[in-house]
Amino acid sequence: MSELKFAKRTTITFAALLLLAGCVSQKKYDALDQEYQQLQQSMGAEVGAQQMQITRLQNAIKVNVNGELLFPSGGWEMPAQAQQTIAKMAAILAPQQTTTIIVNGYTDDTPIGPELRRQGVTSNLILSQRRADNVMQFMISQGVKPNLVTAQGFGDADPVASNATPQGKAQNRRVELTLAGSGN
Repeated sequence: MSELKFAKRTTITFAALLLLAGCVSQKKYDALDQEYQQLQQSMGAEVGAQQMQITRLQNAIKVNVNGELLFPSGGWEMPAQAQQTIAKMAAILAPQQTTTIIVNGYTDDTPIGPELRRQGVTSNLILSQRRADNVMQFMISQGVKPNLVTAQGFGDADPVASNATPQGKAQNRRVELTLAGSGN
C-alpha cells in the first residue's frame, strides 16, 4: 500500500512540475511577445522607412538594422542618428532585461581598402566584428546588462541579397540583433 501511495505522490508531483514548466515557457513567450510589440510600436518610423525589420520567431525576436543607418561605408563608429535608434531599442530592452541579446555584424563583399588597412582592419570579418562590438558597447552604455549581450562578426558570410548590385550590397551591410531565451 505504501508503494502505491508513493507512486501516486510521485506522479502528482511530476505532473505539477510539468504544469509549472509550461507556465514558465508561457511567461517567457509572453515576455518576448511584449518586447516585440514595444519594439514594433517604438521603432515604427524606422520600420516604415525600411531601415529596420523586426521579426517575431517562435522563441526569439530578430531585429535587422540596415548598415547604412548605423555606419558610414567602410566604418564602424555610429553617427548620432544611429545612436538614437539603438538607444530607443535599449530603453525598451534594458529596464527588466531577462533576454539574451546576440549582436551579429555583416558586411558586403567589397574588399577592404587602404584606409581601413591602416586602421588595422584587414578583412570584412574584422570590420563586421568591430561594428557588432560597437553596437554591443553602446547598448551596454544605455543600460543593457553586459552579461546578457554578446557580439559576433560574420564578414560577408550569409548574404541576404546579391552582392552584384549596389542595392544588394546595401542589404548585406547590416547588424542583426536576436533576443532569445532567458538570462536567468
